[in-house]
Amino acid sequence: MSTFLLLHGGGGVQTMSGFGDLLAERTQSRVMLPTHPGFGGTPRSAGVTTVADLAASYVEMLDELDLTDVTVIGNSFGGWLAAEIALRKSPRVTGVAIVDGIGIEVDGHPLTDVSGLSPAELRTYSFHDPAKLPVPPSAGGPSPDVQALLAYTGPTMSDPTLLERLGDIDVPVHVVWGESDRIADPEYGKAYAAAIPRSTYTLLPATGHLPQLETPELLLAAVLS
Repeated sequence: MSTFLLLHGGGGVQTMSGFGDLLAERTQSRVMLPTHPGFGGTPRSAGVTTVADLAASYVEMLDELDLTDVTVIGNSFGGWLAAEIALRKSPRVTGVAIVDGIGIEVDGHPLTDVSGLSPAELRTYSFHDPAKLPVPPSAGGPSPDVQALLAYTGPTMSDPTLLERLGDIDVPVHVVWGESDRIADPEYGKAYAAAIPRSTYTLLPATGHLPQLETPELLLAAVLS
């Protein structure tokens, strides 16, 4: 049986759960949706302090579970993590989808600094039309999951070596981007795809940084194409 490994971003595992259900229903495949250590109130794992460390732990998990034909789908921080997993060249991973990923540095197209944004402000950068989505609980300052994110990524949410290293990825990669993403704009996404030898790039209309929440059917069609 084929397996999909879904990797969430700074918004936490709940941003991927609905899409995981949709993916499982449509494909009748095994869908795994772990919570990264440090997110959702979970403890950080000893010795897992960087994105590369976390990628290594997920590859180890695939080995322990003896999974094959694994497609890794990562959104935002999860997209960076998916790229790092691909770079480890596990034979268990046969494909990757990077959905509005972060982690690279692109001249003229910086990532939006989310560290000081309130949840309401973050929504305006993350969605094509925030008004269509449920109103989150009011709160001031960054969420605990954003704090967990920054613990892995550092304040720049990037690795200056990643863009060049992407050229070593040897599995097919689908880079999928929301045309209205204001966290990482579409040109940033094009640079991601251009750096990966076996990549395709798909731009989703009327979609922001979280396609799995805003346009899940469009994302599903893209990742299964």
